[in-house]
Amino acid sequence: MPTVGAIAATFRSSSSSGAVAGFAHHTYFPFPAIFHQSLRFVTKVRLKWVKSRGLDHIIDRDTDVKAAALLVDLIDRSPSASPVPARSLAPLKKTLGLTIPVLRFLRRYPALFLESPHPRYPSLPSFSLGPAAVLFRRRELSLYTADAPAAASRLARLLMMSRSRSLPFRALSPLRYDLGLPPAFATSLIPSRPDLFRIIPPSAGGGEHHLALTDWQDDLAVSALQLLHADSISSPSYRDFKRGAFSSASPLTFPMSFPRGYGAQKKVKAWMEEFHRLPYFSPYDDWSGIDPASELMEKRVVGVLHEILSLMIHRKTKRNYLRILRAELGLPEKFTRIFTRYPGIFYLSMKCRTTTVMLREGYQRGKLVDPHPISLLRDKLFYIMRTGILYRGKGMTKLVLDDEDDFDRLWEDGGGEETLEDGNEAEDEEGECYEVEDDESESESDSDED
Repeated sequence: MPTVGAIAATFRSSSSSGAVAGFAHHTYFPFPAIFHQSLRFVTKVRLKWVKSRGLDHIIDRDTDVKAAALLVDLIDRSPSASPVPARSLAPLKKTLGLTIPVLRFLRRYPALFLESPHPRYPSLPSFSLGPAAVLFRRRELSLYTADAPAAASRLARLLMMSRSRSLPFRALSPLRYDLGLPPAFATSLIPSRPDLFRIIPPSAGGGEHHLALTDWQDDLAVSALQLLHADSISSPSYRDFKRGAFSSASPLTFPMSFPRGYGAQKKVKAWMEEFHRLPYFSPYDDWSGIDPASELMEKRVVGVLHEILSLMIHRKTKRNYLRILRAELGLPEKFTRIFTRYPGIFYLSMKCRTTTVMLREGYQRGKLVDPHPISLLRDKLFYIMRTGILYRGKGMTKLVLDDEDDFDRLWEDGGGEETLEDGNEAEDEEGECYEVEDDESESESDSDED
């Protein structure tokens, strides 16, 4: 496998001209000037949104896991040593992404949250962490510490894709869980990496704190798609050489996983072939020279959304979290239609009264293709939530929670992995798909559901 620096050197020629947010950055124009003009030769085919029960099941499951993990964090970081009153957690229903009251959610998982009466008001229910939650929290903090260098790289890549190389903390905080950042990343992760980050205080006239990139990192300016094609880039085959692949203006193909009925349509095949013939424009390149109405800009937007979802450890996030970043990332106002226009790359879910966007290539048979250690730990948390009690082995002996290695033994004994028999729709079960008109008259319903 070639190094990231070798891949970056293959794709880019750096330039020191230009300055953004107080530091020199690289401006790349790897394609001929004709590609920076309007290109309208791709024949578009619009298809109706098709539901995927398998992917919706994953989103439904992970919504509860996220709410449980965030509640464990909130209760653990409570300034008071006594149990936390449920009344103080009730306003967090929307923040946690729950569709039921917080009190009902806490009572649903007694293996994680222990209910007890309030010391002063016995009729007021309060909650503390159970032994399973304590072990989960301990292991989670350990993984955050071990993953700090990789987490800093993911956060730096997100800043490198922005126009000003900086983002407000208001936009970063909702993405913390999806990016796999520690809960107090502003006071733990960021100060430990002055070579990558610096905090911009609000101006005298008001404003908000921003996290900015200290300096451009060439070794990080390589997209997930370029890493996927790393071997072909460094050592192209005769077939690649014959068709001129992986040259400075060559396209890189996005992995496609169409729902049932899409790939068999000739118009869809022709459309995707024309789309892949367009040059691949890295999300870390300067896009100021591209016509906003061109097909090249649309492919660049696809690449940006693909890269953002690749940075998420679960390969998915909420649409509204991306909307906050829209201006900085150069996304169109109605960028949601990109997800429905390219169903072979993305999946748009309406599950749990919100809109979630997912990278199709990240999942296979209901599981992450390349699971992150933190995502594996959250899978173990889901197993505890689903069973309600910890068991070891086939003898159903109750697991004594007195050792941090209990989670590892639980995993080895078969817990934490959801199978088909557990109700997981591993294969996407979709209905038929239908061709519709071009998207010029499309209306997008972007309601503020989060």
